[in-house]
Order: sequence, then structure tokens, then C-alpha cells
Amino acid sequence: MKNDRRRASRGGRPQPGRPASRSGAQKAGAQKAGGQKSGGRKADGRKGGGQAIPPIDETPRSFRLGVIPGATPGRWVDAWKQRMPHVEIELVPISVAGQRAALQDLDAALVRLPLAEPDDLHAIPLYDELAVVVASADSSLLAADELTPDDLAGEVLITPGDDVLGPLGLPTIAPRFATLASTEEAIVTAATGVGVVVVPMSLARLHQRKDAGYRPLRGGPASTVALAWRREATTPDIETFIGIVRGRTPNSSR
Repeated sequence: MKNDRRRASRGGRPQPGRPASRSGAQKAGAQKAGGQKSGGRKADGRKGGGQAIPPIDETPRSFRLGVIPGATPGRWVDAWKQRMPHVEIELVPISVAGQRAALQDLDAALVRLPLAEPDDLHAIPLYDELAVVVASADSSLLAADELTPDDLAGEVLITPGDDVLGPLGLPTIAPRFATLASTEEAIVTAATGVGVVVVPMSLARLHQRKDAGYRPLRGGPASTVALAWRREATTPDIETFIGIVRGRTPNSSR
């Protein structure tokens, strides 16, 4: 009888060197915990809430971006090519006079404000350009680091047909020759010494010549460059380009 009690007592205790067996509830809890990966994301790619992650659209296509004269989208284009290698970006030259109409056939465009009839468009101002005075390389105006309106008193102001600044209210005089069609022609003429041209700095750089120079015009009008697109044509590609021009990284939230 005593031997039976000793055997029963030994059977109810863990034997030395053996782990205690787990209960059924502990096993079920371990199996449940192992059915989901760390971070709350299931093995099928869904989030813990059961919502599927939308796939990245890598369908080959193109993104057509209009570019006005003087705009320099190079750094944004480079970022686009790195971020969206499956979407070819096509740069389409457009004029300021025709920028509004050109938007009908483009995904987006770099334009100069203001825009005619902007109600059906989105526009994000990007930067303002300073106005500069372009004159002949041997003009006394270039002796100064910057110019004031008073410095231009009595100068012939050449205003091209594609002018983007509008009336300037300067103490200048009008030329006696016909209006020149383009800014490039106006700068070529100013280089001969018969007058000056006032343009945004990017256009002075675009048409820079050895026989002409330019100086900032203090208090002159600024020209705003913006990104514009049609409201009805807002797409994920446009949202991506907006993020690029605003300096967002691929992982940034909107």
C-alpha cells in the first residue's frame, strides 16, 4: 500500500531534467500567435485591418509636360526618371501667349501667371523671377550692380510682341521702329545700343550674348512661374509630379 502511494506521488510531479508539459490552452495561444507575422501584417500582404495594399501601377505610358521659355525643369525631370522609370516624360515647348490653349493637350505645364480663364485649372506657384534690364555690352548702364527706374530715364524701351511683364511705368521713351515679334529679336536689337529690354532674368539668360549684358531692376515687377493642369484631368501621375516639385520624397505623405 505504501509503495502504491509513492508511485502516485512521483507521477504527479515533473521528473528531474524534463520540462513541464504545456496545457491545451497554452498550445492554442501559441498557435494563434504564430498565425500572423510581426508588424500587424498578414502573410497575404494585407494590413491587420484586412484592407489590401493597392499595387503600384507600372503600366508603360508617357507624361507630357509643357515648358515655357526660360523655365528650367531639369532637376524635376531627373527626379521623375528615378522615381517613375516606367513613365516617359515628354517636354513640350509652349509659348506664354499660347500656354492656356496648350494645356488642353498636356498633362501639366510650367506656365507664367496670370492665366486667362483659370476657373477650370489648378495652378501651384513655384517661384518668382526678378526683372532685369538688358543693354549693349558697352552701355554705361552696366557699370552699376543694379538699376533703378530713374537710371532708365530717356532710354528707348524695346517691348517685344511676346512680352510677359506688361506695362512697366518706367520713365523711358518708345522706339520709332515697329514692334519686334520676339524677346530674342529685341535683345539682338538692344545689343546694337539702340535701346534696352526689360525681361525676367531667365529670358535674359536664355538669350544671353557676348555683345549684351543685364542688371537687376530694383523695384521692377516679378514674374511668377507656376505648375498648372486641368482640374478634370488630375491623375496619380500629376500628383507624383506635384510631390516632386514640392520636394517630397517617395515615402512622404501628402
